Amino acid sequence: MAVPAEGETIQIHSYKHNGRIHRVWQETTVLKGTNNIVIGANERTLVRESDGRTWLTREPSICYFHAEHWFNIICMLRDDGVYYYCNISSPFVYNNGSLKYIDYDLDVKVFPDMSYTLLDEDEFEDHKRQMGYPEVIDQILYRNVDKLISWIKQRRGPFAQDFIEVWTSRYEFHKHNRIHD
Repeated sequence: MAVPAEGETIQIHSYKHNGRIHRVWQETTVLKGTNNIVIGANERTLVRESDGRTWLTREPSICYFHAEHWFNIICMLRDDGVYYYCNISSPFVYNNGSLKYIDYDLDVKVFPDMSYTLLDEDEFEDHKRQMGYPEVIDQILYRNVDKLISWIKQRRGPFAQDFIEVWTSRYEFHKHNRIHD
């Protein structure tokens, strides 16, 4: 599998189980790219919804994707702390300059104090019926919700104390070099 290079700008494509595009983030700077992990960053990037609507992200974000876990984590850097938006999703694939995954509706929102809320269970149930998610997908997704919550409680991965500092510093390095090129 191809991997994106550090400093490269890629798109992020979110799909639904039926293969339809859900959302596209136009520009994300790769901070780390391996076969298993892609860490990227963006701010004020254009996002296009499946219905054609567009909007700009509001704050800088560090994005964490894993090829073995059924979730991805968006760390939003706000004035009052780091908020995390965790999508329960398929593991990512990368090809043709785009990171791609299937969004399975369930989300976990994590607050700066590390409290969290599971969101969109109704939407998940609706889409499960409409798109015919197999039972095995249901089991995998809920197992990964549990794994994600365990990461939050243990401060693993993007929830670790120094994760934001390390990757924000790396993003600032790439932004500075892009401005001076």
